[in-house]
Amino acid sequence: MASLYTHSDLNKRKTWFLLSGFFVFIILVGYVFSVAMDSQGILFFAVGFSIFSSFFSYWYSDKMVLAMSGAHEISFESNKEIYRLVENLCITAGLPLPKIYIINDSAPNAFATGRDPEHAVIALTTGIIQKLEKSELEGVIAHELSHIGNRDILIATIVTVLVGVVVLLADFFRRWTFYGGNRRSSSKSNGLEQIMMIVAIVLSILAPFFAYIMQFSISRKREFLADADAALLTRYPEGLARALEKISGDTEKLEVANRATAHLYISSPFKKDAVGKKKGFFAKAFMTHPPIEERVAALRGLELN
Repeated sequence: MASLYTHSDLNKRKTWFLLSGFFVFIILVGYVFSVAMDSQGILFFAVGFSIFSSFFSYWYSDKMVLAMSGAHEISFESNKEIYRLVENLCITAGLPLPKIYIINDSAPNAFATGRDPEHAVIALTTGIIQKLEKSELEGVIAHELSHIGNRDILIATIVTVLVGVVVLLADFFRRWTFYGGNRRSSSKSNGLEQIMMIVAIVLSILAPFFAYIMQFSISRKREFLADADAALLTRYPEGLARALEKISGDTEKLEVANRATAHLYISSPFKKDAVGKKKGFFAKAFMTHPPIEERVAALRGLELN
């Protein structure tokens, strides 16, 4: 049986292994495209454009997400119980107190955002406050604080940049071949260059597909990590396990959710993603959250030592 510490460390290693593999994948894709197009400029342009486009979302994503969710900030006077619950967990975790927002929605769910612990936000729906017991709500808040402490927004931004680079490279290459770049160079190409061209064409189709799979895989590992770290923080894995079961089993639809913000929530706001029949490998590959059954099983399989 895995301990809380080994489970947390394992998920950290898996995340960094996936990120390292992602970097290697991008270098490979960029190399193949640059050789096929006989130009390295396109790679530098794609990297620069992706970083620039992600800069704005990294610094202002919290404001955009809160506006899209219709959340409003609460003060200590307006909700002392929630405020003290978050404050106590922050003291235990050694984190600064984040801003606390409430979403007027009867569906139970929550998310955290912000570029670093000093500019973090936790948002809770009215449904999750009303429907969960204190120990369960504590587990949810601990999970979101773990995302903050692990700087998951920063990691998600890095991964988004990497995906953007792959998508841009593939798109540029397809446009280049469409407008005759391949035909202009084919007459002076040798056998190896022709092979690289074929490989580049195949990569231009498959690379974005694999990039998104890697992005979703990293997202799922961060959820497992936040679950384990939340159990470390509260010393009560069962609280979060029961909370996840209640959230995923609730029939209320989260009205403010959309595909752009779904990955932020503790459980997918789209019920078909959260519960239901056993999911196959292909279906799970495109999920931002691990199946609830797997998360609950992992939490209940942990030892407090």
